Amino acid sequence: MNNKILILILICLFSLGNAIADTEQEILEKAKEINEKVKKQQAEKQSTISAEVDGEEPLPLNDPFVGDASLGGATTMSTGVVAGEERSEMSLYNFKLVAIMTGEYESFVSLINATGEIVTLQMNEELSPGVKLIGLNPGRAVFEKGEDSYLVINFKNQIQETSEPF
Repeated sequence: MNNKILILILICLFSLGNAIADTEQEILEKAKEINEKVKKQQAEKQSTISAEVDGEEPLPLNDPFVGDASLGGATTMSTGVVAGEERSEMSLYNFKLVAIMTGEYESFVSLINATGEIVTLQMNEELSPGVKLIGLNPGRAVFEKGEDSYLVINFKNQIQETSEPF
């Protein structure tokens, strides 16, 4: 009788071991399936991202608010410009007009150079020795360069030398 019980217990343990092994095998198979699905989704996302990035244009190397530093900054309309004046760091020819602010009591103009440095001038203030801001209109700034000599800069960065300020 003891042998029968012992055999019965061994058969139950063997059956239970097989059941546990089957469940572990099923769990492993499901885990593999899930892992494959996740890998496929990641691959699809990566290919979508790659396609989007490859389709974009490269960013410009210059700051659109500063302009192209390699072109020297401004477009000039003057023909009688002294060569040394354009080379001077604080020359009006090295700046672009970016803002005009007028108020009841004070008025200002903001200029930017090729390196991105912003210079803000108040009325009657000098940009460089002998070049003084004397007038502002909605679309241009007027600088006095000397007696009967004026520089006018507009938002198209055109600089014009004139004998009349306005």
